[in-house]
Amino acid sequence: MTQDYHFYEPARGHGLPHDPFNAIIGPRPIGWISSRSADGILNLAPYSFFNAFNYVPPIIGFSSQGRKDTLNNVEATGEFVWNLATRPLAEAMNVSCAPAPPEVNEFELAGLTPAPARVVGTPRVAESPVAFECRVTQVIPLQTTAGSDTGNRLVLGEVVGVHIARHLLKDGIYDTAGAGHILRGGGPADYFEITEEQLFRMHRPGYPIDR
Repeated sequence: MTQDYHFYEPARGHGLPHDPFNAIIGPRPIGWISSRSADGILNLAPYSFFNAFNYVPPIIGFSSQGRKDTLNNVEATGEFVWNLATRPLAEAMNVSCAPAPPEVNEFELAGLTPAPARVVGTPRVAESPVAFECRVTQVIPLQTTAGSDTGNRLVLGEVVGVHIARHLLKDGIYDTAGAGHILRGGGPADYFEITEEQLFRMHRPGYPIDR
């Protein structure tokens, strides 16, 4: 079957009403990152370039597009906490992405409660059912093919503490759909929610391929 394709080279522009890159690489989990400054000021911000990168030890990461308060904070303290963004917390998460100055505490701005972490000194969002306490392992400058610095930084952190609300553990198995994860989609304002209706299962095949 022959398909008609829209082709573009990103360096020359996409020629569309909105850049499709974020919509194609998605929906993406939200990196809702809490941090604190060297002076102890709390910060909370969502990052749409976020994911897991290693299993043992668990390592997660987010990309700061430009130098933001979170990047300054994690470089100063060497730690951060990832908080799960869920459908009931969507509006608060959205409030926390406001471009507030460094002295503003986004926990207060969004009406959220900072809860003490167990291993690191940065608090988690008490209202979130899942949180990962992390210590920074690398801050990597992102470069172009020509070796130019993009001005953006990939922050990687080892997960050193995990909080999971007990009601989300069904016979010891984490209930992703029950948690109400929300994901960042494309366009200027699109999000998606994971629900039970979207669930399907595929077991990894053996080799030779099981049919």
